[in-house]
Amino acid sequence: MTPFSFTRAVDAGDAVRQGGARGARFLGGGTNLVDLMRETIERPSALVDVTGLSSDIEELEDGGLRIGAAARNTAVAEHSAVRSRYPALARAILSGASGQIRNMATVGGNILQRTRCTYFYDNEGSRCNKRSPGQGCDAIDGLNRMHAILGASPSCVATHPSDMCVALAALDATVYLGGASGERSLALTDVHRLPDGRPEIETMLEPGELITAIELPGEPWLGRSTYRKVRDRSSYAFALVSVAAALKLEDDRIADVRIALGGVAHKPWRARKAEDVLRGGVASPGSFRAAALAELADAAPLSHNGFKITLAERTMVAVLTDLAGEVA
Repeated sequence: MTPFSFTRAVDAGDAVRQGGARGARFLGGGTNLVDLMRETIERPSALVDVTGLSSDIEELEDGGLRIGAAARNTAVAEHSAVRSRYPALARAILSGASGQIRNMATVGGNILQRTRCTYFYDNEGSRCNKRSPGQGCDAIDGLNRMHAILGASPSCVATHPSDMCVALAALDATVYLGGASGERSLALTDVHRLPDGRPEIETMLEPGELITAIELPGEPWLGRSTYRKVRDRSSYAFALVSVAAALKLEDDRIADVRIALGGVAHKPWRARKAEDVLRGGVASPGSFRAAALAELADAAPLSHNGFKITLAERTMVAVLTDLAGEVA
């Protein structure tokens, strides 16, 4: 591990000042960054501990919820307002990692975690454009069962590993940022980038910019939401495919719907084509299947992950069918 300095930020302003130094990185729970440092994939010269920032979960006047970036994943999943008003988020968090890791991991760190692609982690024997730009991508012609079928590029086919982010994408969460230029916000769906020709640039955050909070909208119908994760084993495994969805019915018509997919792309994948197909239509397995097929029409499978197309289709249909039955 490369030598580094360690300081603790007293507030967001202090964190931004310290984090703007060349080679500095923010440290939350350390559940991803410390692993990457051990593998010498990440080599920060300075760590700025931001666990002292806000971990509050606050009710908003419009019925929404504001969650501090330092809130632990377990605390979010167990919060009564999250469980009752945003069940997709609670279920997504509980689907991720182990209880011990959820107790340490923070909301801000979860959003900014890096891919678990095995070629990215193989610092000695594999080529990876995300780790070493211009080197190549061994996953494309390698063992790519876990890799992307949507939004990938010839430079990178890695997937984003977060369960929580898939639910946040479906729930239209907003991410609040602080940086040297001041404060701003982004939709969660705009935080992460697709790889294109620069897979090493993973987010839209500026250097030294810090996540300070997220907000969830105060729409009552989001209480009819859920998250389903399909994986190789029932514990401590990343998603082959996951689906977060919320459904609003008026009589038998779909008044509104939100869907996001995990395990299929370089970022949490908001299924806007499927949503457009469904809005205003009748809630039925047939319409759900048509929407899923529309979303997956541009899927580009690799040699070992073509099964993800059918798996994603069936999981979307199952989740939406369950929600329609729940609403009825």
